[in-house]
Amino acid sequence: MLAIIEKTPLTIFREMKLFIIVWVGQLIASIGSSITAFALDVWVYEHTGSVTQFALITLSNTLPLILLAPVAGLLVDRWDRRWTMILSDLFATLATVAIGALFIIGRLEVWHIYLANTFSAIFMAFQIPAFIASITLLVPKQHLGRANGMLSFMNGTARLVAPPLGGILLGMISLQGIIVLHLTTVFLSITLLLLVQFPKSSTPAVAIEESSFLKETTYGLTYLLARPGLLGVLIISAYSLFLIGCVQVITIPLVLSFAPVTVLGTILSLFGVAILAGGLLIGIWGGLERNINTIYSCMLLTGVFLIVAGLQASIFVFIVGIFLFFLIRPIIASSTQAIFQSKVEPLVQGRVFSIKGAIEAVGLPLGYITIGPLAEKVFEPLMATDGFLAGSIGQIIGVGTGRGMGLLCIIMGILTISATCIAYFYPRLRLVEDELPDVIDEVALARPAAGIAAITTSALPKV
Repeated sequence: MLAIIEKTPLTIFREMKLFIIVWVGQLIASIGSSITAFALDVWVYEHTGSVTQFALITLSNTLPLILLAPVAGLLVDRWDRRWTMILSDLFATLATVAIGALFIIGRLEVWHIYLANTFSAIFMAFQIPAFIASITLLVPKQHLGRANGMLSFMNGTARLVAPPLGGILLGMISLQGIIVLHLTTVFLSITLLLLVQFPKSSTPAVAIEESSFLKETTYGLTYLLARPGLLGVLIISAYSLFLIGCVQVITIPLVLSFAPVTVLGTILSLFGVAILAGGLLIGIWGGLERNINTIYSCMLLTGVFLIVAGLQASIFVFIVGIFLFFLIRPIIASSTQAIFQSKVEPLVQGRVFSIKGAIEAVGLPLGYITIGPLAEKVFEPLMATDGFLAGSIGQIIGVGTGRGMGLLCIIMGILTISATCIAYFYPRLRLVEDELPDVIDEVALARPAAGIAAITTSALPKV
């Protein structure tokens, strides 16, 4: 009878309520920052008309996360994670305040936005690993899959809501109003963090010999190299992000080869819905008992869906294939994160998760810079009406504009299925959850402040 009660949604909420409080704050802040990012993207494009300048914004957002990962991880492990999140959010908003002030006095320039994004990203390099490493302190092990699914849901919501809402708000309250909204969401997030007390980890510290600063900052990489199973999980995750970069690069030209530009926005929104639905699905379901089996299964499905997307010169077939591709991405991300959270000691999670994030972050731009030239210079000419492959593969999947990119999707799908099958026969990866001990058998749940405890308790029905 007790086991049945423990599986009810009410009990799950009680066990996760502190994480949910923090998550709600991060969700609000994520939506606010995404709307601001969208508004600034629009401002840059309107003032430059340059896709290259537009792309540099992404670089200014991601480069600090990669370069600062080793140092940020070391400091996150040494500092209080709740205060790291609070102060990182607070200092990152200073760049937003500066952008708003420059806009109001009419002195805002494009290079100011690059500088502001870089400044904010420096503090996000600390905030992100601190938040992820805190999950194991806030959530019992059996709910890690749900918690990570909620993170995917949060990211999907921000991606889905920001463009349409940002467009509406730009017309209603202009850029300075959006910045005020952003600051409001950040301070709401900080307020919720101030109302929660994170517990100290009860897991024994990993023995680390006194060593140089360089060795300490590279400890996360050393840790992974000593655990090839975890490193294998990370490589799969980075490859998954590489595929996303590839798909994002070819989606716009491939869709435009089938349909008018008016359809493109709707299709991109559908893919945002897929990410949102995938995060919601894993958040409710929680995943399989063995996360590595979930990863294997989803990677095989990823390959199948990529093949489906490229098979025909049909907008419907492409949308279905890529929608399903994005639907299962949050499940892969959640399962990957759950393995790391249950196998990496909490006291070193900052260092390990920072390196993990940096390696994963490389996958996305690598997909951008490799697939574009391949599609434009190699595969599109091969699949042209008079191309070299027009009389062979072209008889199966069609020829003409967009078919080279379709063939690329098929090849990526075949490579993904093949790589997944090969990875299955690597015992360190397949048995990673058996060979590495769990580092969190039981989590001492965080404590809310008295006021918030009373609110959450009174909101629950009596059982």
